[in-house]
Amino acid sequence: MSDTVDSVSTELAQGEAPQTTTMLDNQGNPIAYLYDPAGRRTVVEADQISDAMKLAIVSVEDRRFFDHQGVDWRGTFRAFLTNTSSGETQQGASTLTQQYVKNYMLLVVAQNDAERQEATEATSARKLKEIRIALALDKELGKEEILTRYLNLVPFGSGAYGIQSAAQTYFGVDAKDLKVPQAAMLAGMVQRSSVTPYTNPEAVLARRNVVLDTMQTNGVLNAQDTAAAKASPLGVLPKPNSTNNGCMGVGDSASNGFFCKYVVDYLADAGISPDQVNKGGYTIKTTLDPVVQASAKAAVNKFAPADLPKISSVMNIIQPGQTDHKVLAMASSRTYGLDSARKETSFPQTHTLESDGAGSIFKVFTTAAAMEQGMGINTVLDSPQTVRVSGVGVGGCEDGSKDYCVKNYNESYKLKYTVTDALAFSPNTAFVKLIAATGVAPTVDMAVKLGLRSYATTPASPATPNISIAEKLKAEGSASFTLGPVQVNPLEMANVAATIASGGVWCPPNPIDSITDSKGQPVKVSSPACEQVVEPGLAHALANAMSKDDTIGTAAGAAKTVGWDLPMSAKTGTTDREYSSAFLGFTNTLAGANLVFDDSGNPGGICHDPLRSCVKPDLTGGQEPARTWFAAMKPIALNYGPVVLPPVDEKYLNGSGKGAVPSVKGLTVGDASKRLTDLGFKVAQTDQPNGSTKGTVVDQSVTGTAQPGSTVTLSVSTGQAPSGRSTSPAPGSAPGSASSSPGGSSGSGGSAPQQTIQVPVPGVPPIVLPPGVVIPGIPPG
Repeated sequence: MSDTVDSVSTELAQGEAPQTTTMLDNQGNPIAYLYDPAGRRTVVEADQISDAMKLAIVSVEDRRFFDHQGVDWRGTFRAFLTNTSSGETQQGASTLTQQYVKNYMLLVVAQNDAERQEATEATSARKLKEIRIALALDKELGKEEILTRYLNLVPFGSGAYGIQSAAQTYFGVDAKDLKVPQAAMLAGMVQRSSVTPYTNPEAVLARRNVVLDTMQTNGVLNAQDTAAAKASPLGVLPKPNSTNNGCMGVGDSASNGFFCKYVVDYLADAGISPDQVNKGGYTIKTTLDPVVQASAKAAVNKFAPADLPKISSVMNIIQPGQTDHKVLAMASSRTYGLDSARKETSFPQTHTLESDGAGSIFKVFTTAAAMEQGMGINTVLDSPQTVRVSGVGVGGCEDGSKDYCVKNYNESYKLKYTVTDALAFSPNTAFVKLIAATGVAPTVDMAVKLGLRSYATTPASPATPNISIAEKLKAEGSASFTLGPVQVNPLEMANVAATIASGGVWCPPNPIDSITDSKGQPVKVSSPACEQVVEPGLAHALANAMSKDDTIGTAAGAAKTVGWDLPMSAKTGTTDREYSSAFLGFTNTLAGANLVFDDSGNPGGICHDPLRSCVKPDLTGGQEPARTWFAAMKPIALNYGPVVLPPVDEKYLNGSGKGAVPSVKGLTVGDASKRLTDLGFKVAQTDQPNGSTKGTVVDQSVTGTAQPGSTVTLSVSTGQAPSGRSTSPAPGSAPGSASSSPGGSSGSGGSAPQQTIQVPVPGVPPIVLPPGVVIPGIPPG
């Protein structure tokens, strides 16, 4: 027992009471207060507590406090005799030092019900242990320190623990400013903290006056002052000046609760547990911009009311940067809370895997992966009405095969687009062909690099805990990945935009500006380092390639509704069954993404104007998701500086040499095919009647640049002229001679004139051809 007493004495001497942590936005406004379930507490020094408070608590709880050595033996023996004669515990005779020991064991050390019961049990063993610890503390700490710690620890009701919180809760003043009547009221509440001036003001008033009488009896208050104090009203605030605990009770939980939750989760990943946060008395200054947050929150609720059945809209906004990606706003159309009847939720839907996917936004990853392999943004992509990709086992083909078959959203698409226009108009077939040529694995890796980091760390399913989502996607090798059918983390999606806007630098989404501990000392928070995940030139070119969506692309209508007129980059997305739709957009100063999805346990399709669940869904990313983004960004677009597009690196404009398609016109089909396949292209062939030698390439489907692995179709001469005239020598003709066309004449009486071909060789006379005869490859005249 001696060892136990010594260890507890040491802990009590060194330990501190749990304190309230305050979370602030980037302007210093409180967002939330987080504290131990025992209650909120702010520890203050001895000189920050009024003398009136110290005298009041000593008078009523331990009038010989400054005379004994931690235990009042006279009172202890008196209580022992009283309790023994009565057969029950009637008097505790605990000094303030003993009460401090008991409260510390109860409120700080005890972690469960059994330990809390042990800390308060009425046994001789516990009392003896308490006495021995009190004696040790009195020697080590001294009276002033013990009194200060006691007042910082004990409960005062209404969730207030410690004298500073109590003074603020009931009177709205600091502990150092408490007057005699106020101090007497609080001193009287220590032993009956469940009785408050709001629940039983008469009892509190009577108890306060008892304390005032003890102060007079003990000689710290004269009769006149006592009478005046007893005649005064309680003078408490109309209602407790208290704060709810945690993110659920944020002052504006409808707006800030999800962000508060993200901060707590972020710190846990960084090694500061929620328990440490709740007890540590930290001051956490966050990156949350209240102006940006208000704009985002207003925008999501403009199109998705908080109580909208089944449908949520979430939006995150991040400030791009080379060394930091600060989270400026985190908004959901839902309220962060527990009232399901009001459609509240405590699920962290703003920063966890959600929805049916982000749809065609994933075409950005395919584009970036192809650019890394040599494709330029001027490259022309084929966009047939339908595409079949063999061997991926996805289906969708009318013949029931396991090939992957896909078609465009409607029949209005052109057959060819540059990469830039393809990102604006979003033809499905062009990007399915592109991912087939680029590879699914490099595309998945690109998605992870740019920001979807949870794909690499989250198990694909509970049944396969050692296989990540990314590993599963790469193993499946499905070209459907480019159409975004996979759950996404909305915050990570916004960070993808920030990575591209930052010149290809990925940083973790950061909600922390600074942290100080209860003594004002800086606290370092560890987080992953920023990475240059793609070349700056690639990121800049990709930003430019995405810059037409708001002018001619799928989001042009949404941009027009708010009068958007600034340079920006964007991509819309809609999943196959319209269970979710999304919009990703960014400028050089702000990056954000909006995701609209069915958040029920039984998701279904969504219709637009207004958002609602429906049988025939028609929501697309260019509708409410894009409108939400533009509505949120329009008022704040210039808050972080001028908005410009980055310069384009020539390397990524027309692509590297790997993506250059040479002209093979005039070559034989064999030579042309070899040259193209050597460069990584596939070759298809069509016959074309043409006045050229049979087997000569007379045209090709792609010139300039194309994605390596894509198909170049060659038009090959059949050796027949378009009119049906043969260009082959007539039977029996001499080698090298030309035969006349049907209906022609070999003499001067023919209907067509003779043709003369000038030979550019000195001394060689012109060649005169019969009427209607041509020599392949040599123009007449």
